[in-house]
Amino acid sequence: MGEVLVLTGKKSHSKRSITRVLIGPLVLPTLIFATLIGMVGLGILLVQTFTVGLPWLDLDFLNNFPSRHPEEAGIRAALFGTLWIAGLTALFSFPLAIGAAIYLEEYAPQNKFTRFIDVNISNLAGVPSIVYGLLGLAVFVQILALGRSVLAGALTLTLLIMPIIIITAREAIAAVPRHYRLAAYALGATQWQVVRRAVLPSAMPGILTGTILAMSRAIGEAAPMLAIAALVYVTFIPTGPLDRFTVLPIQIFNWVSRPQAEFAGLAAAGIIVLLLVLIGMNSIAILIRNKYQRRLAE
Repeated sequence: MGEVLVLTGKKSHSKRSITRVLIGPLVLPTLIFATLIGMVGLGILLVQTFTVGLPWLDLDFLNNFPSRHPEEAGIRAALFGTLWIAGLTALFSFPLAIGAAIYLEEYAPQNKFTRFIDVNISNLAGVPSIVYGLLGLAVFVQILALGRSVLAGALTLTLLIMPIIIITAREAIAAVPRHYRLAAYALGATQWQVVRRAVLPSAMPGILTGTILAMSRAIGEAAPMLAIAALVYVTFIPTGPLDRFTVLPIQIFNWVSRPQAEFAGLAAAGIIVLLLVLIGMNSIAILIRNKYQRRLAE
């Protein structure tokens, strides 16, 4: 019996070895090929967008308001509306999401209620964005009577990205080594001092990375903004949180839906501006993240 088991074990081990020899060398080329497919597709889209959009991108395009005449149309209202929405969304979502992550990870007891909250936060992170748009339309626009304002749009996007920031922030906080906390407690620090002086500085690079990704998603969302702001013809810049607004994704969607070929060039130029806004916001956040990382390295 022992010899049979030994032989069986040798055969199974031999089969696994053969499988590793045959499949192992194919894994890396497959992963590289899959990556190249995505990069080539993205490159084609970028080349086409810049080729069509760059001839329309000038100072007049940035300073003019939307117009029915392509040669007079610009993106000024949508650009400033996007900056308003991005600023208020970051102002609302970042402290609320980080506070929730700190409570759930450092203070909340592990019981059925907190497990219920964890499951719901994970589910909310996967809800389609149009659902948040309809929720914002019902709650902020109608029930709270905020109207189709910048504030209603920012609160809607706050609901959209908060679950993402909470999840990434909790993972960053949980990744902080436990001996950081124990060393702080050994020096007589309170729980809040441990969180503020030891945990948050170490977790901040990961928290900012999650915030960057969440804000990038928020700025590029068109579906919830269509529900809140609608396809309106805005020829002014918002001067307060209760003003009407439009954003870059809505303006781009509006131009793409026009039958004239010139509006396709305007839409491509709008996409370039949106990409530049995203790159600018991400660069600022990356600089802040790198600053925290240098402090930790020192």
